Amino acid sequence: MVGKIERVPLREVWKHEALDFTRWLQENIDVLNDALDLSLTTAEREQPAGDFNVDLLAEDEAGNPVVIESQLEKSDHSHLGKVLTYLAAVGAKRAIWIVADPRPEHVGAIAWLNESSSGSFYLLKVEAIKIGESPAAPLLTLIVGPSDESKAVGETKKDLAERHVLRHRFWTALLEAAKAKTRLHAGVGPSHQNWVSTGAGKSGLGYGYVVTEHEARVELYIDRGKDKEEENKAIFDALAEKRDQINEAFGEPLEWQRLEGKRACRIKKTITLGGYRDEEKWPQLHEAMVDAMIRLEKALKPHIGRLKV
Repeated sequence: MVGKIERVPLREVWKHEALDFTRWLQENIDVLNDALDLSLTTAEREQPAGDFNVDLLAEDEAGNPVVIESQLEKSDHSHLGKVLTYLAAVGAKRAIWIVADPRPEHVGAIAWLNESSSGSFYLLKVEAIKIGESPAAPLLTLIVGPSDESKAVGETKKDLAERHVLRHRFWTALLEAAKAKTRLHAGVGPSHQNWVSTGAGKSGLGYGYVVTEHEARVELYIDRGKDKEEENKAIFDALAEKRDQINEAFGEPLEWQRLEGKRACRIKKTITLGGYRDEEKWPQLHEAMVDAMIRLEKALKPHIGRLKV
């Protein structure tokens, strides 16, 4: 006969969090080791952390401090704050927060900490269970913890944030340089995207600056939106009929990309002096981009004005 697992109220097993549960956990640290696949040792209760005391302060296999905070109720901001305060006070890189009922917001916060910092954070749910008349036993379930995947996600987010900041600075400087020579993008603000654009006088046509890590370009981008591929190609073809005149007016051959199989088309000039990662080259790159944009508008504007679409 197979017995049925019953949940037992935690306070029936450990009436007092500090005096009962924390003491029990100190004496049974291997239960925590089994749940997390760790090798914690020498757990000490109520260890000083500045003006505060840590519920449990253990050591890992390398002798590094590990903060353990217990909460036999629903997780709250106060205990999350304690975890972070204790971590900083004792110089730990690993923290374990054991709660009866983890709120989704705190699950997300611990996941974010694992992604965004070099520390390792564990959030566990504690329950008490029994089968039949057996004594109650603890059940520790890992809700969220550190992993290679979480660190990789964190690095990706960090890199994305850095790119956004860098591109915003790149566009701020470029648009400032452009205003001294042309009003074409005067109404455009800096962006964290890899492009900034302004209208070219016809619906769906835009003069755009584009930058990647180590390259840049200026372009006329043709895209009238969903279900407008035929119109886009017709506009491109009409301009392409004047390709020789436009190239001559620009001063050098442009790259004409009809982009078969795609909705949009573009006419562009690639600039290989550098990209947004090459900050020391920005002044030279900005000058070249603005010069190319002025020539591109001058070469295309009369032909765009005569389009019949």
